[in-house]
Amino acid sequence: MNIPFSTFTPMHNEIKTDMQACFERVYEKSWFIDGDECHQFEKEFAEYCKTEYCVGCGNGLEGLYLLLRAFDIGEGDEVIVPSNTFIATALAVSYTGATPVFVEPKLKTYNINPCEIEKAITKQTKAIIAVHLYGQCADMDPILEIAKKYDLKVIEDAAQSHGATYKGKKAGSLGDAAAFSFYPGKNLGCLGDGGCITTNDRTIAGKARAIGNYGSDKKYHHIYKGINSRLDELQAGFLRIKLRELDRWTKERQRISERYLNEIKNPKIILSSVDKKNTHVWHIFPILVEKREDFKNYLQNNGIGTVIHYPIAIHLQDAYKDLGFKKGDYLIAEKIAKEELSLPLYYGMADDEIDYIIQKINRF
Repeated sequence: MNIPFSTFTPMHNEIKTDMQACFERVYEKSWFIDGDECHQFEKEFAEYCKTEYCVGCGNGLEGLYLLLRAFDIGEGDEVIVPSNTFIATALAVSYTGATPVFVEPKLKTYNINPCEIEKAITKQTKAIIAVHLYGQCADMDPILEIAKKYDLKVIEDAAQSHGATYKGKKAGSLGDAAAFSFYPGKNLGCLGDGGCITTNDRTIAGKARAIGNYGSDKKYHHIYKGINSRLDELQAGFLRIKLRELDRWTKERQRISERYLNEIKNPKIILSSVDKKNTHVWHIFPILVEKREDFKNYLQNNGIGTVIHYPIAIHLQDAYKDLGFKKGDYLIAEKIAKEELSLPLYYGMADDEIDYIIQKINRF
């Protein structure tokens, strides 16, 4: 067999007519920024997340940046982030002039370990970014307790967790505010870059919107030194169509993942664990394997595509060498970076393909 790591084809074939009609509708209106499609999507996604407000923006990184700015976080401040996440989480902090402070994850869920947060807090700490990595929410109750104790803001990085729940509440509604990415590969992805923020705080929503619109609350009236970060009409229209299908597509991802969890029986493979408080939406299906290169090559030779998320921990990236970290400073993040491999997972996978993948993994 030849099974890719991911493909949009089955999903996009189902909605092709609606997507083309959306393009025609936006094209004929000749209104491409801040129009009806974006306004309606913001309303619909806020309802989906059970929040009061949604504000479209350019991408997930800028969503985090807009929230940090809206909370007045900047030069001299510190923000706690997981040591195991995509670099965008840390970059958003750096762009404000603040410093990211890394905290290790729990190995089996890959998410930040609440037990490690308090010892990283200083007088300069202003916020905690809780990343819901790979599609599973971080353990929010203890994070929120710590934040309340030290008067910190909690921002959700929900870039990979559209529709995920914690104790029945949707990602995006759990902290003070959240940022989502709609990069094409996400469970809810547009056909380009896109993102949004969600919150129940009217002031933060308004401030984030203004900062992302050149710092303007009304045309040619600039109250902040803002940036240009807006969700365009075409992407918003595409997202409206996909949002209607998201839960159905997610159920299929969950079905495939359940098969992996139940049927992969190789002692060399460490599977994820799902916290009982959570509904996991499986943006990716990560495993840990010590001989990763051997395993990756073995699967590739058998026609099975895989991807590594992420091969170099943030504290060891050249971009953050100014923070002075060295190998061994964050051992759990480094272990994940060295051993993580993501298996094929996408809407439209055939059962015989899933059978084949499981069979080949168990034979390794």
